[in-house]
Amino acid sequence: MAWQDDFQMKRGPGGQYEMPQFKLPKINLPKLKLSASLIILGIVILWFVFGGYYIVEPDEKGVVLRFGSYVRTTDPGFHLKFPPPIERVYTPKVTEVKRTEVGFRIEDPGPPARYRDALEESLMLTGDENIIDLDVVAQYKIIDPVKYLFNVRGPSATVKAAAEAAIREIIGKYKIDEALTEGKFMIQEETRALLQKILDRYDSGLQIIAFQLQDVHPPQQVRDSFKDVASAMEDKNRLINESHGYRNSVIPEARGKVSQIIKVAQGYKEERINHAKGDAEKFTSILQEYRKARDVTRKRLYIETMEEVLTGIDKYIVEGKSGVLPLLPLETLKQVQGRGQGKEGK
Repeated sequence: MAWQDDFQMKRGPGGQYEMPQFKLPKINLPKLKLSASLIILGIVILWFVFGGYYIVEPDEKGVVLRFGSYVRTTDPGFHLKFPPPIERVYTPKVTEVKRTEVGFRIEDPGPPARYRDALEESLMLTGDENIIDLDVVAQYKIIDPVKYLFNVRGPSATVKAAAEAAIREIIGKYKIDEALTEGKFMIQEETRALLQKILDRYDSGLQIIAFQLQDVHPPQQVRDSFKDVASAMEDKNRLINESHGYRNSVIPEARGKVSQIIKVAQGYKEERINHAKGDAEKFTSILQEYRKARDVTRKRLYIETMEEVLTGIDKYIVEGKSGVLPLLPLETLKQVQGRGQGKEGK
């Protein structure tokens, strides 16, 4: 066959086989006549189709550069632009909260999360020349995308370096006891304010959302000793609070008793005063009656006094100057007679 003949190996002049030679068939294609303007127009159309628009997501801002110079900022949505290299668009996420760590690194977010200490960052000197080991987290977001993109090279590294500088400056103003106990909140707030000032000085377009002390403790070599000191301070504070509680319970009770005694004394005082006033008024009224009828009043006073002095005794009033008259004790005789009748009945 013809095709088999074409594929047969042939010997050359030196007696060696030669590779067969292939011949492509000739195909006559119709010649298309396109003008240069149509070709250019097609290229321009494709250029605009594939690079003449961009989409900004809801959490982003579009920053448009024209020949490397900033021209405008666009909101989320669909937008048109000149294709590159005329215009280029950057879309940083302006609502995303970013974070940076100082003193530690997250090796595995977990769960459970695994961390690695960075002692060259976490060991710091306090105001009373003690060494403290602390880890901090700074959270920030973009408030000006243009400044964020073009004023600072490496924003994440800049925030990290500024956060470390700020916390070292602030922690140098506090004693170690304050940093370990009640001074944490003030340290956080002062460091956040200082870090924001540094970033504003850099004109970075970033805003610090939060600055938190994650872990504050003494160095590992003296941690046990500090725990003992902290326990002693807690015991001290507990005893002080207990004493304050006892004081707050005893003092009001004593004040209540004092007030009660004072009120009783005042009542007794009023009672005695009123009683004395009554006696005085009684004496005055008796005096007035005495002045009206001296004999009758004197006799009445005498009888009332004897009645008061000789209580529980039968008393008889004998009038006249004839001496002691015979008395017939009728009541006594009745009692004696009643007792006799009772005995006869038995």
